Amino acid sequence: MRNFEIYNPTYFVFGRDTQGRTGELVKRFGGSKVLIHYGGGSVVRSGLLRQVEESLDAAGIAHVSLGGVQPNPRSGLVYEGIDICKREGIDFLLGIGGGSAIDSAKAIAAGAVFDGDFWDIWMGEAPYANALPLGCVLTLPATGTEGSNSSVITNEKLHLKRGSSSDFNRPRFAILNPELTYTLPAWHTACGVADIMAHIIERYFTNTPDVDVSDRLCESVLQTVIKYAPVCLHEPDNYEARAAVMWAGTLAHNGQLGVGRQEDWSSHQMGHELSALYDSTHGATLSVLIPHWLRYCLPGHEMREAQFAVRVFDCEMDFEHPERTALEGIERLSAFWKSLGLPLTFAELGAKEEDIPLMAKKCKRNYGTHTGAFRPLLEEDVAAIYHMCCEK
Repeated sequence: MRNFEIYNPTYFVFGRDTQGRTGELVKRFGGSKVLIHYGGGSVVRSGLLRQVEESLDAAGIAHVSLGGVQPNPRSGLVYEGIDICKREGIDFLLGIGGGSAIDSAKAIAAGAVFDGDFWDIWMGEAPYANALPLGCVLTLPATGTEGSNSSVITNEKLHLKRGSSSDFNRPRFAILNPELTYTLPAWHTACGVADIMAHIIERYFTNTPDVDVSDRLCESVLQTVIKYAPVCLHEPDNYEARAAVMWAGTLAHNGQLGVGRQEDWSSHQMGHELSALYDSTHGATLSVLIPHWLRYCLPGHEMREAQFAVRVFDCEMDFEHPERTALEGIERLSAFWKSLGLPLTFAELGAKEEDIPLMAKKCKRNYGTHTGAFRPLLEEDVAAIYHMCCEK
């Protein structure tokens, strides 16, 4: 196990009707004038926006609103939010919704106190030195952004999707009410599940030895998601199932499952190129990519992938041929995602094989050379995995 540092300052408020505490929490963490940032009409139609506004009013907190966040949140709306913050004297951001709304709020919080272009921070070309404080009300378990140090934004002009990781991105508080997820469409629930699992998988597949504690944590959270995700689809208002998946989403990406181990993240980087070019749903890109990435990485990593198959999907270990066990685990992962209605190929995703050279070239590199760490991928490796995704 490697040396590590971990900082998890977010105050989590979990359970029924907790959105009514928004004003109290904003006041506790020093907010006096809030920008409420949210996505489409569901926050309005459900009455959640009104409930949050009433809570802020009761606490004597002034507020203005900016809606319109889209999936794969756009830089254009971030710039608009930054302008509002500077013009209105905003001192606290409140993201309401899923990962897109909260990630967009994080970018606004950074840009509001930065003299330059926030995009330079997201491209790693400017230091991330400060941000306005932020809270959130989660409505879609998926990205884990409610407890993470990450924010991912799409620059629609450049067709680039890039993320920034900094403790300034961590919310001061996060409200998690599983009841707010009852009305999620099956597609969004399933894509969220794939994203949650991918966050764990990106950490699980490592070359760092002696990481038994975090291995077991990863495996147990994955098994919990596998158990309860189908229940969420078939019984949308099952509180316990929704609660299990919601908290699993937070645990998957708040940092603790990856401590002491080298993480990978190549599947996410490859998936970002699909989202940037086709506006594909993030979780759907991962359900397509990860099984093929695992197959591509298998040589030399047979025992690690076989361990995943045995411990997560209860495959029987073939000690003479561990690669067979590993491949069975990959097939079970694909079958599980397919059972949730998720895509497994480029054709299902709407991606085009002729765009592979462009995506492979643009895929973000670690230190400008390769992508990932479990098996470091050069441009030709990324292209090869994309081509595997074209196979039926």
